[in-house]
Amino acid sequence: MHLALSSGTSIPQLGFGLWQVDDAARVTETALGLGYRLVDGAAIYANEVGMGQGIAAAAVPRDQIFVTTKVWNDRQGYDSTLQAVSESLDRLKLDRLDLCLIHWPCAARDLYVPTWRALIHLRDQGAISSIGVSNFNAEQIDRLTAETGDTPVLNQVELHPQLQQSALRQAHAARGVVTQSWTPLGGGRSFDHPAVQSVARRLEATPAQIIIAWHLALGLSVIPRSTRRAGLAENLAASHLTLTPDDVTALAALDAGGRIGPDPATFG
Repeated sequence: MHLALSSGTSIPQLGFGLWQVDDAARVTETALGLGYRLVDGAAIYANEVGMGQGIAAAAVPRDQIFVTTKVWNDRQGYDSTLQAVSESLDRLKLDRLDLCLIHWPCAARDLYVPTWRALIHLRDQGAISSIGVSNFNAEQIDRLTAETGDTPVLNQVELHPQLQQSALRQAHAARGVVTQSWTPLGGGRSFDHPAVQSVARRLEATPAQIIIAWHLALGLSVIPRSTRRAGLAENLAASHLTLTPDDVTALAALDAGGRIGPDPATFG
């Protein structure tokens, strides 16, 4: 399953993330061997070298693998972003990224527009196929569009049953921006909820699989994390589940506006 990006390319709807993954080479090679084709990393995760090693070791052609990384907060600014992406490519041992994101807006520093201009330049030079953002709000996305003429293809945000971001998802849809969910399982906080348990029993699936299937049913790209082969396989199998509209409505009732990660309005 793929989602179309406004850049004319597409992104696998279900991938895996490498946040807090120490053995990135093994996990990446294992995940690609199981059938994943979207690898989500970031410079701040400090495992791009292992991520690149896993990509190189996997028996999967490079053009079938969608590679994402991100520019960290302390590298924002035009020249520093150009250098940061060059360093990421060097660590990954790749000549091209499929997607590069501004990791956080860091609004108080007010450097995300020149950072965006640098990503546009790198895209136009062929070093990046598509460019996007992470943890941005609709107004910040609109500012990028207004000042550069380029709208991010994707915004990666914290999104799970207890923080469903419906208004932001609607804003993304109106602008042609794909929504991608980080911390999609919400730390397991919804696993025991009766609505999740009920669907899990009916579909003979785990609560984690039900929540991943919920993201997919909403048309989101989702990047759950696991370091275990069994966990990676379980998450991937969620793509074969079909939730009914009633299931999706039932899970909508879990929305409580509760963040697990930092507030993008103040972080950085």
